Amino acid sequence: MFTEMVGYQDALKQDESLAKRLLDKQRSIIWQALSPHGGKDSGGNLSAGAETGLKSWIRGPGGKTQTKLQSQESLVLFGSALDAIRCAIEIQRMLREYNREAPSNQDIYVRIGIHVGDVTERGGEVSGEAVAVASRVAPLAEPEGICVTQQVHDQIRGTVEVQLVRIGRHQVKDIRSTLELYKVVLPTQRLSLPENQSLDERRLAILPFVNMSADPDDKYFTDGMTEELISTVSKIRELSVISRTSVMRYRESSTPLGQIGQELNVGTVLEGSIRKSGNRVRITAQLINVESDRHLWSQNYDRNLDDIFAIQSEIAQQVAEALKVELLSSEKQRLQSVPTTNTEAYTLCLKGRHFVNERATLQSPKEAFYKAIGYFEEAAKRDPSYAAAYAGLADCYQLLGNWGFLQPQVAVQKGIEYAMKALELDETLAEAHTSMAVALSNQKWDWKGAEREYRRSLALNPSYSTAHHWYAIHLLVPLRRWNEAIKEMREAEKLDPFSSIIAANVGNTLFYAGQHQEGINQLRHVLEMDPNSAYAHVNLGTFLVSLSSIEEGTAEIQRALQIRPEEIFFKPPIAYAYVAAGRKSEAEGVLKELREASNGQYVPATLFAEVYAVLGLENLAFEWLDKAADERTSTLISSISDPMFDRLRADPRFHSLLQKIGLE
Repeated sequence: MFTEMVGYQDALKQDESLAKRLLDKQRSIIWQALSPHGGKDSGGNLSAGAETGLKSWIRGPGGKTQTKLQSQESLVLFGSALDAIRCAIEIQRMLREYNREAPSNQDIYVRIGIHVGDVTERGGEVSGEAVAVASRVAPLAEPEGICVTQQVHDQIRGTVEVQLVRIGRHQVKDIRSTLELYKVVLPTQRLSLPENQSLDERRLAILPFVNMSADPDDKYFTDGMTEELISTVSKIRELSVISRTSVMRYRESSTPLGQIGQELNVGTVLEGSIRKSGNRVRITAQLINVESDRHLWSQNYDRNLDDIFAIQSEIAQQVAEALKVELLSSEKQRLQSVPTTNTEAYTLCLKGRHFVNERATLQSPKEAFYKAIGYFEEAAKRDPSYAAAYAGLADCYQLLGNWGFLQPQVAVQKGIEYAMKALELDETLAEAHTSMAVALSNQKWDWKGAEREYRRSLALNPSYSTAHHWYAIHLLVPLRRWNEAIKEMREAEKLDPFSSIIAANVGNTLFYAGQHQEGINQLRHVLEMDPNSAYAHVNLGTFLVSLSSIEEGTAEIQRALQIRPEEIFFKPPIAYAYVAAGRKSEAEGVLKELREASNGQYVPATLFAEVYAVLGLENLAFEWLDKAADERTSTLISSISDPMFDRLRADPRFHSLLQKIGLE
């Protein structure tokens, strides 16, 4: 069992004496729990309340991995997994009791990781892969939480009065194979709801439909149909529908529906299968109440592909009827509309959406965007009146600009052109309104026009998480409307609870709003959910550096660069960390890297401005900020609140810049 006291290093910097007293209290509580369960502290320091770190070293396979235990960490050995889990539960129970009585600034939170395997003790050292694994598992637990491996799960299942919830496979540092991990749901955290509370039946998850086609390449069609159904059912105002990003994690998953309902906080699940053969499609669908496991409705459809929109409409209306939702006449009309009668155009659009949605998982996101553009363009040729094809093109060009793959002027012009075309053909397309809004805010600086488009998009589809998300980060944050921004980000998070990008931007928004610790805690939570989120690592690192936690912040930024070594957007943060650590020459080397990169790709002027700003070269920083404004790069708006520009904010030239782009 490996334990880690949360936030100790930060506490040391704020009040060293108090932090050490809390560390001693934490050790005392852990020590009290060990003996009844046969636990043995490997370092022998817990009972003594020593101020020094534990003496043990963790050696991985072949002695290659060495990790000296820090003062806030402990390593405990047990004779069985059952003893370890019972001890961990007791530790968390005792800490909760302590926290209930302690002042709010003296709460103690601990993460616990448990693994089973052979351990060797020799000369004050503890070695074995089992120990290394446990040390990597603990940071993935929640504060006050317990995280265990598959091996522990298999040994204790059915022997303890707690629930074990699978949290998926994780790749951890220095361990060759991925780990299947579970969280222990403690009695105070149990998934079952209070007696007087139930899951909202009108909060709905449409799970990935199963591809039953003979051709495995038809997966794009099945996934596309799932997304289309999400979009269609989302048009019903009284239903809250979980976003595609969060439900796709259950593709090819055997997770029980009850657990899915609890993880997504939904009362109803729609699931089914699709078999496509030539121009024929067979769809089965069933609506299930999560708590009762009762089928509310089920139906089989055996139709021509030409009827695909009629099937989607029928399913949406059947869902509304089963959940006793009365549809407005305008909703019925929108549900029954037929976007295209050309099945080839429809299929091409699904292929385009497949590449847009899977871009982050592919080796070349840029190539994915251009493949998607090819499919959308071909779809528009097959049916020039198909609004969804133009909306797809608008999204692609906006994203190409945002990812730095295309000059802003080209990306904006194309994005607006295609969004306008989509809206001319179908004014009720929420996605097109959102694409238009992003262009109006990020490049046109038309804040009123952008807000009008966002509000229209959300009126058409209140469950569109992307609109809530982009409304917050591309408009409300730059305008410093913090309470509204946090509200919209939280709504996006509710609709897409497993999106690490949205969750990270919740943390960014909280930090920018002045809620620094809350923002950092949120980013740490993201990394518990997705340890390989480079975006969360780099933002957490930047914020920590800004709060003078330079060593920890630098490590986070370096971790982001390990995950995505070629990412130019991570260059200014590492320069920021270098300057804070007094490594100015290395920060100047980052400028050289950016110049070299600009010879082969578009590098936004904002990145140069950030590096000059952290180097204290204000004149050059403002020169590059002016270039960023002239080239209308979206990165100017997205980075205007970053700590890297903090030293420029009192300069009159910064206020002039804000006035120029309409933010003052």
